[in-house]
Formats: sequence, structure tokens, C-alpha cells
Amino acid sequence: MKGDQVKNETTTGSERRNVTFRSGDSYCAGWLYLPDGASADNPVPIVVMGHGFGATRELGLAPYAERFVAAGLGALVFTYRGLGDSGGEPRQVLSMPRQVADWDAALAYASSLPEADTGRLAIWGSSVGGGHAIEVASRHPELRAAVSQCPFTDGIASARALGVGAALSMTGPVLRDLMAAALGKKPVTVPVAASPGRRAFMTAPDALPGMLELVPPGHQWVNEAAARSLLSVLRYRPGRSARRIAMPILICISTTDSVAPADVADRYARQAPLGDVRHYEAGHFGFYVGDAYKELVRDQVEFLVQHLRPTAPAPKGALAGSDS
Repeated sequence: MKGDQVKNETTTGSERRNVTFRSGDSYCAGWLYLPDGASADNPVPIVVMGHGFGATRELGLAPYAERFVAAGLGALVFTYRGLGDSGGEPRQVLSMPRQVADWDAALAYASSLPEADTGRLAIWGSSVGGGHAIEVASRHPELRAAVSQCPFTDGIASARALGVGAALSMTGPVLRDLMAAALGKKPVTVPVAASPGRRAFMTAPDALPGMLELVPPGHQWVNEAAARSLLSVLRYRPGRSARRIAMPILICISTTDSVAPADVADRYARQAPLGDVRHYEAGHFGFYVGDAYKELVRDQVEFLVQHLRPTAPAPKGALAGSDS
């Protein structure tokens, strides 16, 4: 396992550390953002943040974390095992239970930080990570708040959105990948996102361009996932856990979501006892850029500040926001 803190980077009004933390048989890599003045004598609320299907933290999460830290909150942004610069074998195998375990490990790590106010922890997830936020929130009543963005809530509903033909085209790769796993061979992979008509986990017209738009210059994102991952996705229905969430949760739904059907997400979201459900005129992949991002991050900062109550007041403009 790598060291807990590898490198420190400074951003305006905050410090960002490269960190790792133990999860299961390996480790997750992440970024820890802390606002100026955070210390053991001045602990701050921490928001633990995770991404969606096949995505790493480099794909569009930094702008959200930077806005949270500008409001006086800390943020721990991590990548699941088997992806990016996190550890874990085999690579590119996306297991929903394994990723939920990574969330548990991230919360445990955040709670261990001397700069963290352990009584004011929150979680934030997007896409499949939004589904994980619902599931994890239902199992961690000690959390002060949660945010679920364009949430994946039901594997069967998302498979229907993919289309029967596209889903059936995955049968061969899934069977070959299961055989490869049984024989201890490398996974048989298919693209995470591809153009309509191609075989992939996501083939909506906005899927491939939407994912590629989030990849920063110089970053090598692996657009592949083990075919067996489909079975884990189909079995995963985190929306069913919404009714067991004890803390306030902000659920941000795309009205034109091509991956996580909005009507299904809304039905589950309405079951959260303290749920704040909001709809946005942006696609599943539009939540990270442009005007949609500005509106979302403004609402999310207001919600998190309301429930986490950072000691230091947010700088002027932190709630109103900017596009960076």
C-alpha cells in the first residue's frame, strides 16, 4: 500500500493532498481538500465524494470539491479499487458491493483525520455514485447530510434504458468473462461508453461525448469495464434504500437522463423521509459543465452549508458561485 499522504498541492483558499487509504485487500487513492485554517484545533466538516460507472475522480469532480472547500468544507474525493491509480486486482471489474465497501472505508478514513469534525460528515455521489450515496446514507445514520446527483437507482430500469437489443448483445462477452474469471485469466472487457449501435454499457447519443468531455488534458481514462460487471449492475437497486435514510438528503435528478430514468429515480427519491428532491433541465452528462453545473453546485453548497454549518463563514461569493 502507498503512503497515506504522497503530495500536497495548493489551490486558492485551500490545500489539496494526494492520499491513499486502506479498503479491503488493497487501497483507494484520493484527493483531500481542506480549507485554510483547518487543523486538529479547528476541525472542519468533511464531504466524502465518489463518481459513477467506470469513472475516476479526475473526471469532473474537482470543480465541485473546490466550491465546497471555498464554503469552508473539507472534501475527500476518491477512486474505487480496480480503477485509475487506486489498487486492487483484477482491474476494471466493477462490483457494486465492493464499491460500497470503498465508501465505508472512505468514511472511516475521513473520520480518522485530525482536521475532521466527525460529528459533521456528509457524502456526495454522482451517477452510480449517486446510487451509492443513497445506499451508504441508509447504512450510516451518523452522517449529517447526503447529496445524490443524477442517481442510478435501479439496475433493471437502467438496462431497459439501454435497450433490449443492446443488453442482449452483452450476453456473449459476459459468458466469456465469467469463464475467464473461473480460469484466473484477464477480464474480457467492453467499452464503458460507445456510440449508438455499438456494444457498450452506455450507448445513448450523449454517453461517449459526455464522458470524453470530462477527461482532463493528459489524463488517460480507461474506457473499459469487465463484462461480468453487468451482472452486478443488474442486481443493484439502491433506490430501495431511500426510505431508510435518517438524515437530510438532496437528490438532484436530470429530467432528460439517458442512463438513469428520471421517473424511476424520482419515485425512489420521494421515499426518503427528509429528502429534498430537485429536477434540472440537463442530461446525465451535462451535470458537470456549463450552466447546469453552476445551478447544481450553487444548490448543493447551500444545502451542505445549511446542514454542516462550517464554523468559518463562507467567503463572499462562495454561495453565489462561479463557473470554475
